[in-house]
Amino acid sequence: MAVQDEWLWYGGRVCLDYVNTLRDRWKEPRETLREPDDVLRWLRTAGLTGDSIRTPARPEAALVSARRLREAIDRAVMAAAGGDLPDPADLSLINEAATAAPRPAPQITIVDGRLAPGNGKPGAEDAAAGLGLVAQDAVELLLSNEIQWVRVCGADRCALRFIDRSPAHNRRWCSMARCGNRTKVRSHQLRHGGQ
Repeated sequence: MAVQDEWLWYGGRVCLDYVNTLRDRWKEPRETLREPDDVLRWLRTAGLTGDSIRTPARPEAALVSARRLREAIDRAVMAAAGGDLPDPADLSLINEAATAAPRPAPQITIVDGRLAPGNGKPGAEDAAAGLGLVAQDAVELLLSNEIQWVRVCGADRCALRFIDRSPAHNRRWCSMARCGNRTKVRSHQLRHGGQ
C-alpha cells in the first residue's frame, strides 16, 4: 500500500480505528481493506494478533464479512452517538462477531498498594477472532458513557470517527496535525486571496 493508504489511528478506540479503514466517507469513500491480506495486516498492526495469524479458508468471503462488520459498527456507533437506538440487525452482527474473540487470561497486579485486575492481552489466532476483539470493543463503547463523545472529523473530506476526550468536548478535527492545521491553512489562504 502507498503511504497515503496506510491506516490512521486517531479514533481513540480500536473499533473506531477499524471503522476508519474506509476513508473520505463524505465525498468519495476510499477503501483501504482492498484484499483479504489487508484485514490480516490491519489486525497485526492494531496489536490484536501475532505475526502467525492464520489465513481464512475462504479469504474473499472473510473480506466481505470484515467490511460488513465495519459498516455495522459504524452505523450502530453513529446512531447511539446521535441519541438513537442502533438497528437490531447491526447489533446482531456485532454480537455474533464478538463471540469469536478469545478470552484473555486473567491477570493481577498491585496498584497503590492493593491488588487489582491486570491487563491480560488476548492474542487472536485468526481473522475471525481478531475481528471479534474489534466487535467486543464496539460493544463496550456502545454501552459506555463515552459514546456521547464520538465525533466525526469536521474537515471537508475526512469524516474519520473519533472519541473527543478534550476537557470541553469541543474537538472539531480527528487530529490537529492532520486535519486541523490543513483546514486552518486553507481558511487563512481564502481570507487572504490564496496567498
